[in-house]
Amino acid sequence: MREVATRLLILDRDGVINEDRRDFVKSPEEWLPIPGSLDAIGELSRSGWTLVVATNQSAIGRGIISMDTLNAIHSKLHRAVAQSGGHIEAIFFCPHAPDDGCGCRKPLPGMVLEVARRFRVNAADCIMVGDSLRDLQAIAAVGGRPVLVRTGNGARTEAAGNLPAGTRVYDDLAAYAGALLNPSPESQS
Repeated sequence: MREVATRLLILDRDGVINEDRRDFVKSPEEWLPIPGSLDAIGELSRSGWTLVVATNQSAIGRGIISMDTLNAIHSKLHRAVAQSGGHIEAIFFCPHAPDDGCGCRKPLPGMVLEVARRFRVNAADCIMVGDSLRDLQAIAAVGGRPVLVRTGNGARTEAAGNLPAGTRVYDDLAAYAGALLNPSPESQS
């Protein structure tokens, strides 16, 4: 297995990579990338970053979509990322409804811990990019580094305040990728 160390980046899906929908992304046709996100993933991949997705997908637990539909949506995501020269190493998801009492649904850190275990890294060395407070709380719970983007729910999340200590905020995934790949003293993560 290749060494990933802190070159592992966890991305939320809806609101970070693709447009978020209040009524859930229910089909591949509804999965629409946020401008610049696919190119950012491509640049990060080519620069040696290992990228994984960790996403709550309660539409499954709510009976809104099937696993086959989720797999079709993720197939479209993988194809779109590949067309931009990128690669998503794995997609972790919580299929449970909010009241199911699972340990994997963000803001709980179950998915982050599973990513760390699978990639043999210390969870505290992980970075997670999200647009919701629950994304930031999941990574902060293990001592990792939270990054908020203003796309999706991000602007509302930022305005609401109470972000975990050390949260860095960027306009979108492309802006964060740019700061990560071309760090200046003010933008180092």
